[in-house]
Amino acid sequence: MTHIPGSSLKFHALIAALSVGALSAIQADTIKDQLQAAIDRDADDTIEIAQEIWNLAELGYQEFESSKLLQAKAREAGFTVESEVADIPTAFVASYGSGKPIIGIMGEFDALPGLSQTVSHQREALVEGAAGHACGHNLFAAGSWAAAKAIQEQMKQGTLPGTIRFYGTPAEEGGAGKVYMARAGAFDDVDVMLHWHPAGFNDASPRSTNANKGAKFRFYGMPAHAALSPEKGRSALDAVEAMNFMANLMREHVPEATRIHYVITEGGEAPNVVPEFAEVFYYIRHPDFKTVRDLFDRLVLTAEAAAMGTETQMKYEVINGSYNILPNTALARITYNNLVEVGGVSYDAEEQKFAEELYATLFKPSKTLGSQENIEPFVPSAGRASSDVGDVSWLVPTAGLTTACLVPGSYLHTWQAVAAGGSSIAHKGMLNAAKVLAMTASELLQDPELIADARKEWESSRGEDFEYYPLLGEREPPLDYRK
Repeated sequence: MTHIPGSSLKFHALIAALSVGALSAIQADTIKDQLQAAIDRDADDTIEIAQEIWNLAELGYQEFESSKLLQAKAREAGFTVESEVADIPTAFVASYGSGKPIIGIMGEFDALPGLSQTVSHQREALVEGAAGHACGHNLFAAGSWAAAKAIQEQMKQGTLPGTIRFYGTPAEEGGAGKVYMARAGAFDDVDVMLHWHPAGFNDASPRSTNANKGAKFRFYGMPAHAALSPEKGRSALDAVEAMNFMANLMREHVPEATRIHYVITEGGEAPNVVPEFAEVFYYIRHPDFKTVRDLFDRLVLTAEAAAMGTETQMKYEVINGSYNILPNTALARITYNNLVEVGGVSYDAEEQKFAEELYATLFKPSKTLGSQENIEPFVPSAGRASSDVGDVSWLVPTAGLTTACLVPGSYLHTWQAVAAGGSSIAHKGMLNAAKVLAMTASELLQDPELIADARKEWESSRGEDFEYYPLLGEREPPLDYRK
């Protein structure tokens, strides 16, 4: 055998390097196992938090008790908590650790109006006319907190470097809480943001959303007796109807993927009085935030024309605006692999019975019972809903996932979602999400190259000339928009 000088040293160096790599992989797997064990150990406490927030069912920017509960939990665990972030009473950031990397995990906790529901397969309000967690944000908050706490324990033991942050983000449902937090710089120094959302299926594929901008258009007319002197009146309701007519005509001349929704929130007090005031609330959605911005300007023109034609006065107030989510395939792949490792949701006999009863009430369900045990294939997609996570994703590389907290085939913003969201079915999906978030965060904290790859993709997706300017402009947070 021919001896090559230095080859023995190189060989031993290679073996040593491989051994270090193997040890690092073993250590990473051990940390993941410990994270999952910690989340299982604290499951009762996490479920208790989710149920308390489910019972509170507080509307956007009014989530005082829910926010107080989460902040108290964070302080008790040793996190440093910054309250009233971006001048929002219920927004907060809980931090633990020091230095880089900084990984943030988002948690939402606002409910929806008029969807109070018991944990039942029949429509039955818990409190008549009250709010309900029809989008599962009680689970979102508790599950995200569980993930952050599990990561913190590893940091205490010295096995993970950097900083973990739990972001309490209020008023996602039309209030755009994260946008105001983003505008205030709350995410500026973060390396990666993670989030999740309850659903009827398990998925972590890269997924975009629609951008969205919403505003209330208010018309002011002159009252008069509708029978004795109608010519003396100028109807604000006529102006709303004229605007709606023109907006509906506009639908034929907008990009294909556009969504336009409205609801008349004020229309007068009595038929025999010409309405002095009327209000209509509009949303405009599209997969591209620039298109939303342009379409909104066109919508304003319909309002101005309606006011001119009815001799009324018009003012509008932008309530919310959010970018489309900017997906990140590099981060999504890491998240997806961890979701596959954790797996789907299995029902016991009692849960199966409840799921079958609730499933029978669904209108044309798109999934079958049993699919909650599966993981959806890794396929990039575009969603039609909107989220204020969108703005965050244009400022920080971001990834998310969904887990099967609802009965398969269910839709969010329904009473069935509220019913499932307060059940043990939802708790299983929530705990799975917490494990995936924690495992993903641990990988990122241990390997800066993963973050660098995600950032490289993110910068390419944004484009060199991107400058962030929120769709809602410079307005202050609409803290009373649900009152």
